[in-house]
Amino acid sequence: MDGILNINKPQNRTSFSIVAMVKRLSGERRVGHAGTLDPAATGVLPVCLGRGTRIVEFLVDTTKAYLARIELGAATDTYDSSGRITMQGDPSGIDKNQLESALDPFRGRIRQTPPMYSAVKHKGKPLYELAREGIEIERKSRPATIYRLEIISWQPPVFTVEVECSKGTYIRSLAHDLGQSLGCGAHLKSLVRTRCGFFDIKDAISISQLEEAFRYGYWEQFLYPIDTALRHYKAIVVNDATEETIRKGSPVVLEESDNRDKSGNSGQKHCRAYTLDGRFLGILRSVPGESVWQPKKVLL
Repeated sequence: MDGILNINKPQNRTSFSIVAMVKRLSGERRVGHAGTLDPAATGVLPVCLGRGTRIVEFLVDTTKAYLARIELGAATDTYDSSGRITMQGDPSGIDKNQLESALDPFRGRIRQTPPMYSAVKHKGKPLYELAREGIEIERKSRPATIYRLEIISWQPPVFTVEVECSKGTYIRSLAHDLGQSLGCGAHLKSLVRTRCGFFDIKDAISISQLEEAFRYGYWEQFLYPIDTALRHYKAIVVNDATEETIRKGSPVVLEESDNRDKSGNSGQKHCRAYTLDGRFLGILRSVPGESVWQPKKVLL
């Protein structure tokens, strides 16, 4: 039961409830998701089982892609359509060219302030719990990177954008901040996560499909091997002696050529290690300035 399920999370289900469902259906105690989706959001939710839970941090760190519908003319306290309207404006004078210009500052390296209705914690308590109590806490802005932000539909006052971004990016904050910059207010109307690292929505399994697969005993055909999520790291094969050293958690020395990606570039921070018989041994982390690699996660 070691692996990853690519689940298409439906609307009005929490990420935690999907994890609880997989635990119940599989009987596996070690289950976790890689990146929370808001209950109203849908799309790719990788769920890791067994030893797969040990690579959750690497999945969380990967690039994400979203399809976001944003409505101009009203800001809300939750930054999405579920919240109370806090500001209204007239977006009728905004055309697509003005919208494109307004989006430009949000491309690349940016800083965002997390919404009050978020899972960010303040003194051990999630902000959304404080928000429900009517308490607002000053939040520090955080860095995020928007690699791609493209308008694909414009039906005023609603438009749809494709977003490719780094971890820790709040699409709700993007919608809210855009509305503030335009002066008319805006909020996120709907959100679909179309990709999380390697996992794409085209290959995601629905809840009903997964339940049926568990019912008839073929669910493991949807379970991806653990190393599937790590394909962007270079793969190396180690001999028996090096394998034993890695198993003990001790650093190993690799040839300089082992620290190169498929394009021949050096300086990769991580690599995948395999045994001589092809089993996935774990993830190694390079020691800066040296040819030494430290075991980061040993999975055998």
